[in-house]
Amino acid sequence: MSENSKILEVKNLRVSYHTYAGEVKSVRGVSFELETGKALAIVGESGCGKSVTAKSIMGLIKGPQGEIKEGSEILYNGENILKYDKKRWQAYKGGECAIIFQDALASLNPTMRVGKQIMENLMVHKHMSKKEAAAEAVEMLRMVGIPEPEKRVRQYPHEFSGGMRQRVMIAIAFACDPKLLICDEPTTALDVTIQGQILDIIKDLQKKHNTSVIMITHDLGVVANIAQDIAVMYSGMIVEKGKCSDIFYTPRHPYTWALIQSVPRLDLENKQELASIPGTPPDLLNPPVGCPFCTRCKYCMQICKEEMPETTDFGDGHVAACWLHHPMAPKVEMPNLKGGQR
Repeated sequence: MSENSKILEVKNLRVSYHTYAGEVKSVRGVSFELETGKALAIVGESGCGKSVTAKSIMGLIKGPQGEIKEGSEILYNGENILKYDKKRWQAYKGGECAIIFQDALASLNPTMRVGKQIMENLMVHKHMSKKEAAAEAVEMLRMVGIPEPEKRVRQYPHEFSGGMRQRVMIAIAFACDPKLLICDEPTTALDVTIQGQILDIIKDLQKKHNTSVIMITHDLGVVANIAQDIAVMYSGMIVEKGKCSDIFYTPRHPYTWALIQSVPRLDLENKQELASIPGTPPDLLNPPVGCPFCTRCKYCMQICKEEMPETTDFGDGHVAACWLHHPMAPKVEMPNLKGGQR
């Protein structure tokens, strides 16, 4: 990968939240990169640090509670965004980098017409006149498949269904033609047919605008047809990353195996149980010294509890952090990854 093809590089990102109970280490040394025009999916269960990583890239970690630790770097086109001044932040947020949150109703202003919310972005970042922005807002709603956009542009968020509100969020995000788009679980709480439509819209707009996308989700089914690369996150760390085909067909980490097995399948037999991952993720107030997955992993060895595993490189950007790949570890065959338990 050439230097100029990378739009984003995250290096050793560490984020903590200071609470009454102590320091919660939400993100612990996350590193990844994203190529221009490509899509990266960050997957993992709730509380693993996916959304905190997204907020860090958007510059939404606010003190005194939230803190991005010294030594963390987020390079956008080779420039560390953590060193931006106020003026540069304004151009970056919403203009060059946009985010679609999972709860559109909470993200949209309930007291402001939908058209005006799209216009705001256009007037600030593209310096359009009010008339130009109003016409563009109608076009943006048409582009994301909202019927009668001339009428809908004058309505308030509560007059839209959940799926339509999410389309409005996509319209706001794409209004300024961002170079980097972060989708933080954009299909949560939507039914399956609407989920598919929303993902298709994001995918089409990504191709049309050559936008780089970070898709954050806990659902591996969402990832398959949108991302080229996948990073699997657990307990504030990336435990495995690689190309989409690597993660789905030759996963190397027991947590990735468990995630794939827990995806419901259409070919399950009658009354066959869905697979689940036993136990709970570790407490990030007191993170484990060894592998964070060791308490839930059936392949756990003594060293897993005592030391963090080194990252093993399997070539072509596919890496995993697991002691099973150490030369002295017992040989373990990858389990049958079909969902459901016999």
